[in-house]
Amino acid sequence: MEYKNNISLIPQYSLRETLLIWAAAAIPMWILGWGVYPFLSSGLGAVEAPLLRIKLLTGGLIWQFILSMWILYREEGNLRFETIRRRFWLNHPVSPKTGLTQKSLWWWLVPLIVLVALLEIGLGEWLEYFWVTLFPFFAQPAGYDATTLFTPEMQKQWIGQWSLLGLFATLALFNTFLGEEFLFRGVLLPKMNGAFGKWDWVANGILFSFYHLHQPWGILAGLPANLIFAWSGKNFRSNWFPIILHSGQSIYFLFLILGLVLGLA
Repeated sequence: MEYKNNISLIPQYSLRETLLIWAAAAIPMWILGWGVYPFLSSGLGAVEAPLLRIKLLTGGLIWQFILSMWILYREEGNLRFETIRRRFWLNHPVSPKTGLTQKSLWWWLVPLIVLVALLEIGLGEWLEYFWVTLFPFFAQPAGYDATTLFTPEMQKQWIGQWSLLGLFATLALFNTFLGEEFLFRGVLLPKMNGAFGKWDWVANGILFSFYHLHQPWGILAGLPANLIFAWSGKNFRSNWFPIILHSGQSIYFLFLILGLVLGLA
């Protein structure tokens, strides 16, 4: 089937429009992470404080979904499923050579998943160390690390706490699908060619990395994977690729938390 969503036929954003949309996502998350959270978390314990941060950032991700839908409605005049699918490239992969739908390209996900995992596990820690050594003020402050919720000493208290699983499921849904991916790969990526040309996917990956002002210690560490997310969406004209690649960590944590809630960890 011929691919009808030719990028040359899509009205493109200017640099100013691109940066305004970026700011509409980044600034609220920055305010929640560095303004609202420190103010509300004062005096909270080792459990309540990280949970509050997660809830606040989840609210920011939900805002990104609302923003995406508002932009889509302004541009398309409706929010029908077919409109969302077409505008956000939620389709089978398309061959970059022929411009035709080619379902066999789904197999590209296998090496890409492995590559992203290797980058995040092998290279990510070193890049984060380099980044915060270069910019010490970007280092993660005490009380900002949600992994403290899952130390061996904390595990027993999560047995039967299904609300914890619900919170992380909501975070995962809007983090790697309806929030960040809808906005950065759905809204922005198809319309960045006009401002950035063939390097639009590079600009998208860089903008997505620097959007993480709410957790700046990971800006550089996340860049290699973020570039792969953007490249895969652009190359195959299918944003299911970055959605699936981006969701790996979320799926891992959901299974981890399910094990904790069931008392299996």
